[in-house]
Amino acid sequence: MLDLGGEYQLCADEIRAAIEAVLESRQFIGGPAVIELEKALSSRVGVEHAVAVSSGTDALLCTMMGLDIGHGDEVILPAFTFFATAGSVARLGAKPVFVDIDPRTFNVDPDKIEAAITDRTRAIIAVHLFGQCAEMNAINAIATRHHLTVIEDAAQAIGAAYHGRPAGALGDVACVSFYPTKNLGGFGEGGMIFTSDEHLAGIARQLRNHGESQRYVHERVGGNFRLDTMKAAILLVRLRYLDQFTKRRRDNAARYNALLEEVPVTTPYVPAHQTEVYHQYSILCDRRDELRSFLQKRGVHSAVYYPVPLHLQKCFAFVGCRRGSLPVTEQLCDRILSLPCHPMLTEADLQYVASGVQEFYARFAPTCATASDTHGATEPRSANVGKE
Repeated sequence: MLDLGGEYQLCADEIRAAIEAVLESRQFIGGPAVIELEKALSSRVGVEHAVAVSSGTDALLCTMMGLDIGHGDEVILPAFTFFATAGSVARLGAKPVFVDIDPRTFNVDPDKIEAAITDRTRAIIAVHLFGQCAEMNAINAIATRHHLTVIEDAAQAIGAAYHGRPAGALGDVACVSFYPTKNLGGFGEGGMIFTSDEHLAGIARQLRNHGESQRYVHERVGGNFRLDTMKAAILLVRLRYLDQFTKRRRDNAARYNALLEEVPVTTPYVPAHQTEVYHQYSILCDRRDELRSFLQKRGVHSAVYYPVPLHLQKCFAFVGCRRGSLPVTEQLCDRILSLPCHPMLTEADLQYVASGVQEFYARFAPTCATASDTHGATEPRSANVGKE
């Protein structure tokens, strides 16, 4: 699913030089590379403040701590997302309120949000899943009517855009991840908080350093949410390659769409107002587990994101959801499969992966529904693949 070694070789000398510079400086915590990374990304995203933190999970946790979300509060979010989105809510004693998703984009369905709002609701977390933004205009309008905060979980979407505006600048505050598998991945854990709210940014900076306002003076109880200087220096190098790698991911997605056009699978849907970055290239398919096994035997790795929706996880039983309560989410978890889409793939790689999918359905599943029958979409599934 990834070729981190290949990506590293493209910038190995630059990364080694960046590491050496940090070693020579001996500023391993809070060094100049952290500030430089914050400035570079806040400028790129178009927000006033970027606060570097220790992981994408800690970005979510620190953000909600800064918003004083805790016991008795509720936060609305999709159940089709990585665990940290809901786990961070629960860790603060708040209740995650799960709502269903749009069957085409896999992001939270805005039409399901308003019915989930109560007098305890404090925020909406809009997840930009797989590198495509949630429908932020509708979500922001709902939040404005009900005086709620909108948190973007943009962990998988750095470089994506919605109506021409960058992910990370679409809500009140946003959180991203620099986990090694991300489109802008580092060497270890890392994350960032984006906001134009100066007060919230100031609180986040305190919270990431145990709530300090000055040395040994603590206004709040925070944590150790700092990003190491070494990781920041490496991310600055990786940032130089982000646009190049993003274009490759889009080109790869466009090739898959063409190669799989006659195969009974549903390829990613991208509305015209979205600019997708393909953190994952995910198809919907019948006999998913059999297909995955067939591809594995051919040496093709694939992945299921996510096999068990969050509302059915044992640790969230206290929320009170039951099977059948989020039907779209549950159906997708049984049918979704992600194919390799990383920037180091060659044309031969793409053809080999696609040929495996073609062969499986030609040999073993000739009666499967067509892609259009499966999904019912009337718009092209790849309305702007490859657009800059």
